Amino acid sequence: MSMLEARHTTKAFGSLIAVNDISLNVAPGELRAIIGPNGAGKTTFFNLITGFFPPTSGEIFLDGQNITHLTATQRVKLGMARTFQITEIFPELTVHENVRIGVESAAGYSLHMWTSRADATVVRAGIDEILTLTNLTTKADRLVGELSHGDQRAAEIAMALALKPRVLLLDEPTAGMGEHETYQVAGLIRRLHKNSSYTIVLIEHDMRVVFNLADRITVLTEGKMLADGTPQEIAADPAVQAAYLGTAA
Repeated sequence: MSMLEARHTTKAFGSLIAVNDISLNVAPGELRAIIGPNGAGKTTFFNLITGFFPPTSGEIFLDGQNITHLTATQRVKLGMARTFQITEIFPELTVHENVRIGVESAAGYSLHMWTSRADATVVRAGIDEILTLTNLTTKADRLVGELSHGDQRAAEIAMALALKPRVLLLDEPTAGMGEHETYQVAGLIRRLHKNSSYTIVLIEHDMRVVFNLADRITVLTEGKMLADGTPQEIAADPAVQAAYLGTAA
């Protein structure tokens, strides 16, 4: 059974083939890492999965449903949420307000000028749950733009979680972070995976994060899949060592 599946997906921009016949199968509750050098096609592949680009060929499935021709918004409604390489938040709003936007959107209240007392209670409970899950309760009233890079990334992940995703896609969640912030965000991802059983797919360049978190690793190079396997299998793969992790001994 697959929570997320890509079948022979290809994306061509004119004569440039950015993603070339890549298939991926992610089980429910799995944490899958996608790695590869710059230009390997990782973010383009994410864009195909999340509906930002239509595939030139191939199909995408979410929990068995073919979503190939659905828009990004429609995929979110079916249970897919994503973060980006550059943190996408509302810096002029508080952490609480950022999370509230996601919770209200997921509950269908975002276009309502007035909500009932019962609906407001549901929204508050949803916000509190997400803030607790992401360890942001004590920073709820802080402007997101004033937070550290690590806490801003946690706030972005909180907004994604507020959409109640079945699949959470994280694009380079520790990019540009120091040691402490990397440890902080990696710990959050580990909790979401191990304690809350989220299905997570992440693109990541920090190999310490990848090999400490992932159940399976997919390696891309030049738009193609080079290898796919457990962290132990990937670390021992001579082709991966030569192409990405360093020359094999």
